[in-house]
Amino acid sequence: MLWIKSLHIVFIASWFAGLFYLPRIFVNLAMVPPESVAERARLLLMARKLLRFTTLIAVPALVFGFWLWLGYGIGRGPGNGWMHAKLAIVLLSIGYHHACGRVLDKFVGNRNTRSHVWFRWFNEVPVLLLLAAVILVVVKPF
Repeated sequence: MLWIKSLHIVFIASWFAGLFYLPRIFVNLAMVPPESVAERARLLLMARKLLRFTTLIAVPALVFGFWLWLGYGIGRGPGNGWMHAKLAIVLLSIGYHHACGRVLDKFVGNRNTRSHVWFRWFNEVPVLLLLAAVILVVVKPF
């Protein structure tokens, strides 16, 4: 089970690395002047590739997490409320990942209406999600 836990941690770290960086590309895309067609195309290419990679990395992260949940039986019984909260964080992380895909679709279709400042705040969400998940897993506050 320690191998599964190790792989889960590595894939989660990789998934979140993508979730940290993709919105930074959105910040840069929101700042591209309309006449900079080549810069916009380059950033869109980077964002598409990163989203694809991040999505592929998320799958084993979630599979190994599910495997751990089944193997350890964590979350069942009294004193395991932290696991329910962590599962809510997982669902929010998946939702954030999906939202990144929707944002990218808007940039590709030239329909983005948000400023680079909005994307700077949007970029902080995965930091808070990861922080909450780690605290829940390590501290197990309830």
